[in-house]
Amino acid sequence: MNPKKLKQLKKRVKKAHQVVNEPAYIQELTTYRDLFDNFPPIKYLINNVLESDRLLKNGLLPQPLPQLLLPDNIQDTIFQQVNSQFPQGDPRGDKLWNKYSEALPKLDKALRNYRDYLEETYGMWSYVNAPFAKALSDYLAGAPTLEIMAGNGYISKGLRNNDASQKIYTTDNQAWIKENETGKHPVTTIEKLDALAAIKKYGNGIEYVIMSWAPDKGKTDWDVLQLLRSEYPEVKLLVIGEKNGATNSKKFWQEAHLSQDDALSKVNANLHSFDLIDEQIYLAK
Repeated sequence: MNPKKLKQLKKRVKKAHQVVNEPAYIQELTTYRDLFDNFPPIKYLINNVLESDRLLKNGLLPQPLPQLLLPDNIQDTIFQQVNSQFPQGDPRGDKLWNKYSEALPKLDKALRNYRDYLEETYGMWSYVNAPFAKALSDYLAGAPTLEIMAGNGYISKGLRNNDASQKIYTTDNQAWIKENETGKHPVTTIEKLDALAAIKKYGNGIEYVIMSWAPDKGKTDWDVLQLLRSEYPEVKLLVIGEKNGATNSKKFWQEAHLSQDDALSKVNANLHSFDLIDEQIYLAK
């Protein structure tokens, strides 16, 4: 076999191997990208998701995502394009239109499910993108920081990427390992400590505690706030979550005094929610 043919064969084998190893969700989106190749608004959304997944797969923080919603007029756009390709009544046009119509609701569902895919594949709950990590790092300005309930450590990783000299303690009790991917794919060094034990260990040497996406069941977040109030009143608590929504206990949202000054609002602007979950960052007292 000549070298050129051998090289082509190796490329085909490598590509086939990559496809086999791709999660079904990513294969599905790739198929839809090919199907809707002539529709830039759809390709734009799919390519953003695929690039986000590629970065995470390579251990990198992703970029912000647009709202992963199909345009309201997308059916009209597709219908007009099909009509421009085939005369009315042409069975080829009807077949193509039916193909697009059947795929659209499935694609819409897949785009809406990207957060579920992130949770199930990477154990990523808050969508920690690179610009957000940079803005948060600037806000903290090198202050010693403790991350509790860190999961796989995406926030701490982002902070270390931006300031390697910053003292960051990354902790998690790893109680969720048996239930999902949280804690199974750490992207930075994580110390096995529950939230309260971590605060008691490091509370006298830090300025900030970061708590992201605390579970909406249980009351650990409320216990954290009470502990900081009573024993470490000078330590500032930064909370990332959806107020009265997908994260944290009802008690926490009722009792915490939340604020977002101008500096924190600049950090918050970089969270860029891509779905119906309105996650934000707050200073809680």
